[in-house]
Amino acid sequence: MVDLGSFVLLMSIFGAKVAIIYVILGLVIAVVGGTMIEKMHLNKYVESFVLSAGNIDMESPDLTIQERLTYAKEQMLGTFKKVFPYILIGVGIGALIHNWIPKSWIETVLGSNNPFGVILATIVGIPMYADIFGTIPVAEALLSKGAQLGTVLSFMMAVTTLSLPSLIMLHKAVKPKLLALFIGICTGGIIIVGYLFNAFQFILISSKEIIRYGTV
Repeated sequence: MVDLGSFVLLMSIFGAKVAIIYVILGLVIAVVGGTMIEKMHLNKYVESFVLSAGNIDMESPDLTIQERLTYAKEQMLGTFKKVFPYILIGVGIGALIHNWIPKSWIETVLGSNNPFGVILATIVGIPMYADIFGTIPVAEALLSKGAQLGTVLSFMMAVTTLSLPSLIMLHKAVKPKLLALFIGICTGGIIIVGYLFNAFQFILISSKEIIRYGTV
């Protein structure tokens, strides 16, 4: 959801304040959500192939460098073979859905001061498949059509965090209960962040930018 590239692009479009707060809140969601899951001791809801992956003592004098490299290669290939089919399925579904949802339709649904815009943006973002670089141009277009800042950012977060293909891939590694908890924490965090940005939009975006984007 956040990285250096997205930070630079966000800053160039939405300004430094929005970019910095977006990154901070994204990290807060990650840390708080991860801490909550860890405190609940949900290891049993991780798929067995992840838990049963062999461990190796890299300090062991009994293994040569070549043996360690061979072991690492075998582990990588084993994981790749288990996950790769789900990656193909996820990318295929994402590509189909992405082409079926016209950009104009999304702008119509989210391009207003709808009080449920944040929730709708989060829901609409789930079936799409893209990284944050692909969502930023859409976000700018949504903002220019009158969507509120928090609504737009919620859409971006949902696409990059809760996309259906990503959840399908994640389902390979974790069981339904843990996956549902992950979805719930992320969804709740995204919605809260969206409404916070909407509430403080006029502080975060200058009057010139408001006129430019047409969000008065």
